[in-house]
Formats: sequence, C-alpha cells, structure tokens
Amino acid sequence: MSKNYQVYGIGNALVDYEFAVSESTLRQVGLEKGAMTLCEIHEQQELQDKLSHIDPKRASGGSAANTLIALAQFGGHSFYSCKVANDADGKFYYQDLLAAGVDSNVTATNRQLGTTGTCVVLITPDAERTMSTYLGITSDISSSELVPEALINSAWLYMEGYLAPSPSGLEATLNARELAQQHGTRIALTLSDSSMVQYFRPQLDQMVGRGVDLLFCNETEAKLYTGCEDIMEAGQVLRQMSHAFVITRGARGALLFDGRHFTTIQTPKVKAIDTNGAGDMFAGAFLYGINNGMNYETAASFACHASARLVTSFGPRFTQEQAREVLQGF
Repeated sequence: MSKNYQVYGIGNALVDYEFAVSESTLRQVGLEKGAMTLCEIHEQQELQDKLSHIDPKRASGGSAANTLIALAQFGGHSFYSCKVANDADGKFYYQDLLAAGVDSNVTATNRQLGTTGTCVVLITPDAERTMSTYLGITSDISSSELVPEALINSAWLYMEGYLAPSPSGLEATLNARELAQQHGTRIALTLSDSSMVQYFRPQLDQMVGRGVDLLFCNETEAKLYTGCEDIMEAGQVLRQMSHAFVITRGARGALLFDGRHFTTIQTPKVKAIDTNGAGDMFAGAFLYGINNGMNYETAASFACHASARLVTSFGPRFTQEQAREVLQGF
C-alpha cells in the first residue's frame, strides 16, 4: 500500500539559539562541555543574558525536527508531531517548520498557553556543541499531539530518545509505536544523547520494546547502552534489539548493520566548524536514502557525505540550495 509520508516523527519542539563562543566563555557559564543539560526557565534566561553580546542563529529545532527537515530538504515527505506555545517562539517555530516543507499537527491557531521550549547551543572553536535545554510546554507533549491518520499513512515512525524523561512523552511514543505496528509502519529510534542512556535507560528499553526496525546512535551511546567497550561487541548486542542500525563515529564514519552484514562506512575528510546537528542530519539523510531507492550501505554513505558537509559551516541544517548541492554532488 502506498504511504503519504515517508517518515512520521515525534519529538521535542525547541527553538534553537546557537552561539559561537570561546572556551573561556563556556567555562564562565558553567555548562558541562559536550553535554545536554536540562534547566529551568530562569536559568535559561540568565544564560542568554550572559551571552547577550553575541548574535545567535535561530532555527526551529529539536533532534527529530532537524532530522525531518533534512529529509524534506532532500525532497522527502515527512510529518512531525510536537507541542509549542502561543508565544513569539511558538509562532516562529510553526512558520519555520512550514517553510521547511514539514507537515505538522501544529497550525497557526492551535498553539497553547505556556512557553515554547528553547535550546541554547554553544559552539566552541573545536566544533564541539554544548547545550542548555529548557523544555517548556514540550515537557507535556502527549498522545494528544499524535495524528493517527498521518502515522498510519507513513512508511516509518521515527522516535527520539530525548522524550524518555517525560512520562507523557514516553506514553505518546509507546502509543505511536503500537499504532505503527498495527498498520505496517516500520519503527526507527535514535538514542539521542549519552545522558538519556545514562539516566533514562529503563524508558529507552520501553521504546525499544521487543525490537525496532532501525536504530541510530553514536559510539559513546552504543557502548553505554550495551555495556561493551569494543564497538563490534556493542554491535553484536544491538543486533539482538534492532533489525538494522547505524553507529556514527564522527570523523571515522559509521558502522552499519543492514540486517545481515556489518559494514564500515567512510566519511569525507573535512575541517569541522560546528558539529551541532550532525547526528540529526545523518539520520535524515539515511532515512531519505532508504525511502528513495538507496540500499542501506549507499544510504549510509550519503548520510556520511551530508553530515561531513554540514559540520563545515555554522548551524544545524542546510539551506535549501546547500541541500540540493549535497544531493547532486553525491
């Protein structure tokens, strides 16, 4: 049966404010380098006040949103379930998602009372990203944000591990997963961040359930989740819980398991400026590939190609013109 959407995603809707900072500035604001830290609204405002001398780059974000936008920029069709408030950031988020070509449960009129979530992203000269996240209204994302008709008519469901800390968000992913299984929609999961694996392992286990069709993670997350120090040993454990998976390894490319074979995927050598969004881009490019005639190995190569290009400039996503160049140049 033909599906209207290639990927249906559910995740946290966050307006990203990305700042290029020095190592000394990062130390001054007191965030753990390379990590994602959850914060309260007053802490987020204090952080932004400290960075008021730097002009940020703003974009509709959240891990799953970045992935679906990447897929849409390459020409794919996606739907995103999320939650934003009826405030300036919520209006911006809706309009930015619409401009990116991603369909959504969010409309110009259904935004709710509250505060839209934000993510302050600090990029240091070594291209590392450090994040401070205020979830705002997205902490209450629930099954009410699901659109069953769109999910049923999608080839893939894509869940982000960042929903693990939210009881209502976790319930929404489990309900989405059950609906997907009932209607032949394949299931993909990203572990999202090492902090999710470290502190919310039981919730991630629930998302995995009896197994998923496709799993995305980086090397650190894979080792933490499996308890293995060797990446190949970690891969042997992951194949017991996912039909296929990709472990991204930064400049060293990726390890792919396509359901039958392990393959090491090489990535182009580049000078990284900003690694924020690289994992999300990888997932978006990979999902675009397998939904548009590429086998898993070719899709993984394309994803490495896209991610390598992304990290050479500032920001978590391409312009539409850059996306076309990447697709045509592969």
